[in-house]
Amino acid sequence: MSFGSGCSPIGSPSHPHYYHCSPIHHSRESSTSRFSDRALLSYKSVREGSVRRRYETDDGDDETEAGDDDPFRTIRLYACLILSLILLFTVFCLILWGASKSYPPKVVVKGILVRNLNVQAGNDMSGVPTDMMSFNSTVRILYRNPSTFFAVHVTASPLLLHYSNLLLSSGEMKKFAVGRMSGASIVTVVHGHQIPLYGGVSVHVDTLSLPLNLTIALRSKAYILGRLVTSKFHTRIICSFTLNANHFPKPISLLHSCNDH
Repeated sequence: MSFGSGCSPIGSPSHPHYYHCSPIHHSRESSTSRFSDRALLSYKSVREGSVRRRYETDDGDDETEAGDDDPFRTIRLYACLILSLILLFTVFCLILWGASKSYPPKVVVKGILVRNLNVQAGNDMSGVPTDMMSFNSTVRILYRNPSTFFAVHVTASPLLLHYSNLLLSSGEMKKFAVGRMSGASIVTVVHGHQIPLYGGVSVHVDTLSLPLNLTIALRSKAYILGRLVTSKFHTRIICSFTLNANHFPKPISLLHSCNDH
């Protein structure tokens, strides 16, 4: 009785060299299978490691290339920072400048004192005979700075005293400074010497009635943030009054005779 397999213990072949189910044959087949499995696992692990390293290398190269594509990024960041600081400082300066405009100086012309007025016959520079006037007076001005955060430096154009269009006298006001929320009283001499009248003014001391105009122009400059932020104020005042004979040597009040222009 025989089987298709040559491994039956009952129907063993008579010749031992036809027996194929020896333990040595099975061990060889199992060791070969294990070796193949290990080689396959090693190949897979090596391949996966190679792919992973290539992927990481590609990512690193991409990051390096991305970083190398923008070499001026740091420069742009510093430039944006500097521009932002400049913009903020400019806005701050504009705020201070706008706030300073709410504190214009207050100028009050208190009065004028005529100390001397003389009229005598004479000749002008070209030798034309005419009446010549000499006029000497002082003008008192009260200047006040209402600001709480800046002082002002004040300069003035010459004070001018006119009769109609005829200039009778003038005076120079000295420069001065006024601190925060403070004021100053300024006295300026306004005089004229040997002014030719050419018949334009009829002067009689006993019956004197001479309409005059006093013009005052002041320029105030406020240094709010050093020399970086300055605010300027221009004040022009015209005072109209009449000089009478009974005013000598009394001061003439100009508190209600002046207007800003």
